[in-house]
Amino acid sequence: MKRAVVVFSGGQDSTTCLIQALQQYDEVHCVTFDYGQRHREEIEVARELAQQLGARAHKVLDVTLLNELAISSLTRDSIPVPAYDPDASGLPSTFVPGRNILFLTLASIYAYQVEAEAVITGVCETDFSGYPDCRDEFVKALNAAVKLGMARDVRFETPLMWLNKAETWALADYWRQLPLVRQQTLTCYNGIKGDGCGECAACHLRANGLQTYLDNAESVMAAMKAKSGLI
Repeated sequence: MKRAVVVFSGGQDSTTCLIQALQQYDEVHCVTFDYGQRHREEIEVARELAQQLGARAHKVLDVTLLNELAISSLTRDSIPVPAYDPDASGLPSTFVPGRNILFLTLASIYAYQVEAEAVITGVCETDFSGYPDCRDEFVKALNAAVKLGMARDVRFETPLMWLNKAETWALADYWRQLPLVRQQTLTCYNGIKGDGCGECAACHLRANGLQTYLDNAESVMAAMKAKSGLI
């Protein structure tokens, strides 16, 4: 039996990863992290989607210690979420230091427990918003360390790594779940489900990608298939 664990926030990217994983694995487990995030509505969204889509199990882990250590606009109400700024440079205030290091490590321990061969995460270098822990180089390095540390050949999968946001929408559409991803996921840093607040960087990236896909569906779908090996 092929098993996988999906790092699942209930957002566009992780939901698309879950939808695909359910087609590729016999058993899929979801793990969601409560780190006291500003947009914590995503936890309930993740619960609902995991059940609706048919995940084998859904575990919510309390990692609020991260909130105490990582200062970010996603962990401190006193730091406002910035509006989208195409000219911004450097690390955005929404970067949570160590988040993906912690999440992937804990997901790997869970994968060990349920005898899963893969940990799937929706990180993406193409649209990574300046987050260093979304890079392919980082994921591969941590994967190597986890294999050594657990003496288990758990594999990190990053199906969105080289897809832009329009191609991620195409992938959801390929699996016939674009309306669900658009209407029921929560990507917005301000915690608004669906199309979100329309002002934060996450909403801008999501909306721009969707419009690009809708305007150029055939070519974007073809590019996504080629990058994903779905041809």
